[in-house]
Amino acid sequence: MACGVLGTLALAASGAHAQDAPPPADPAVFRACLNQLKGSTAFRAITPATFAGATDDLAPDPSVLVLLNRQPEFTMPVWDYLAVLVDEERVADGRKGFAQWLPQLKQIEQQSGVAPNVVVGVWGVESNFGQNLGGRSLVQSLATLSCFGRRQAYFRGEFAAALRILQEGHIAPEKLTGSWAGAFGQTQFMPGTFLRSAVDFDGDGRRDIVDSVPDALASTAKFLQNAGYRRGEPWGFEVRLPAGYDTSGASRKAKQPIDAWRRAGLTLADGSPLPDTLPSAGLLVPARGGPAFLVGRNFDTLYSYNASENYALAIAQLSNLVGGASDRVDFVTPWPTDDPGLSRAQNRELQTLLLARGHDIGTADGMIGSKTREAIKAEQQRLGLKTDGRAGQKLLGRLRAGG
Repeated sequence: MACGVLGTLALAASGAHAQDAPPPADPAVFRACLNQLKGSTAFRAITPATFAGATDDLAPDPSVLVLLNRQPEFTMPVWDYLAVLVDEERVADGRKGFAQWLPQLKQIEQQSGVAPNVVVGVWGVESNFGQNLGGRSLVQSLATLSCFGRRQAYFRGEFAAALRILQEGHIAPEKLTGSWAGAFGQTQFMPGTFLRSAVDFDGDGRRDIVDSVPDALASTAKFLQNAGYRRGEPWGFEVRLPAGYDTSGASRKAKQPIDAWRRAGLTLADGSPLPDTLPSAGLLVPARGGPAFLVGRNFDTLYSYNASENYALAIAQLSNLVGGASDRVDFVTPWPTDDPGLSRAQNRELQTLLLARGHDIGTADGMIGSKTREAIKAEQQRLGLKTDGRAGQKLLGRLRAGG
């Protein structure tokens, strides 16, 4: 499943910039492809009227092919990833959303078994609580990807699903917008996922994950329930490893009973005994020398939402914070770096300082794309820092001090 905030982070990390030349997407070839698709098996549930209404005046969008073909050039360390996705702004917004929608979230939990704070965690990571929905036409993007580039068979299935959503009247055509790859709504479902998991929680006869927050939250819970979420179990917890413990073979998939981990010498991060809240767990070590976690089946359901352990950990940590105590509780073990990552507010501050030094990076939007990284490299080189284009506390501190 594609996603909102994660997709935006991946785009920034890949070095995206608007001047990339799009590959050709010939309109005549596009039209011939659409004519072939409307009679194919994948589109047999789509009426001629629906297909024509959605595609008669449609032109291909070559810019999505640039994004499809781009290979990432920059990999975010887990501490940078979490610094952006679980920053103070998102925690504060998450607590507001949790409080606002708690009655509905409790009803959703009764129906699905999924804890309210976990649902809010997904909502926050996927679309920043509905603030980042994406503005591309799903029909145009998916039609283009169905006719050009890689993975056409996959995108044709999603294109057909998008047309079925329109045909059934769940989402208005002008509201069916999202990411370049077709994810949409408050919690960024792909159209096929929508058809399998979307829920009409508010009872208006439509499954509307764009404008109905209750529908979106209930649909997210339904997805996690379908993925095997277990009622009443935590996603996992941070643990302390015994001295000299070999983590080279650590895997969240290699689950063992909690008693086995106790016998191996693991405790909670504060040194207290492991609880009996998980029947079995696997060991997750995102970065050697950093925090370690025992994670259970519910962590796997978060992973299934978008196949990234860092992503799942971001949801897990955000879910711990949005419905918990008033003071933020970070992981006990520090990340193995002497240059921690920046929050979105700090990224904006860094960009403002770069703009003040004459770097042409656009606006201070908190997204560290290729132009910002080139400016960072120039400042790192000038200041004698490691020249890697990474936004971190060291550079921000030097620029704050007038360096």
